Amino acid sequence: MHLNPYGEYAVLMAASLANDWPETREGIVARTRDFGMTMEFRAGADDRAASRAVLDEWLRVVDERDPQTRASLLNAALAAASAYPRLTDHDGEGWHLHYRDTDQTLPHVLAAVISVGTALHLTTRGMHRLGRCGAGDDAGDGCRNVVVDVTRNGRQRYCSVRCANRSAVRRHRARGRITAS
Repeated sequence: MHLNPYGEYAVLMAASLANDWPETREGIVARTRDFGMTMEFRAGADDRAASRAVLDEWLRVVDERDPQTRASLLNAALAAASAYPRLTDHDGEGWHLHYRDTDQTLPHVLAAVISVGTALHLTTRGMHRLGRCGAGDDAGDGCRNVVVDVTRNGRQRYCSVRCANRSAVRRHRARGRITAS
């Protein structure tokens, strides 16, 4: 048996969905496959809209900077998606744990996997290791991408090298204006 902690990959999947929302239910399912989810999802009435609502609730956790409030929001998400952990053996993956009931709709599975994965990510790596791209803190920069910090040193602030470079250029130019005055 192996333990499938749903940590890093679940949070990276959620960030991928938040940063590039698919236009169809099939696109959402394809993204879950990209991040290693192999199970089938029972179709629900409006899976795309309900999945977006799950993601929007998760973004409240992402945007919360106070660790206590962040934990409260995440605890509420965990309670809403509550299911007892269960052993499963599907798709040739070997025995592993699922943190959801069987035969659930796509939004319910996303809620369970993303909330458990986020809780594991934040408790094992640090409550500060999830947020928005640091470039968006600069005046005039609209980047709002989610950043999941999986670096060794815990200092990832930008969603891409492009955003980091843009921010560095702004800081450099600002220093030049200060010394020129």
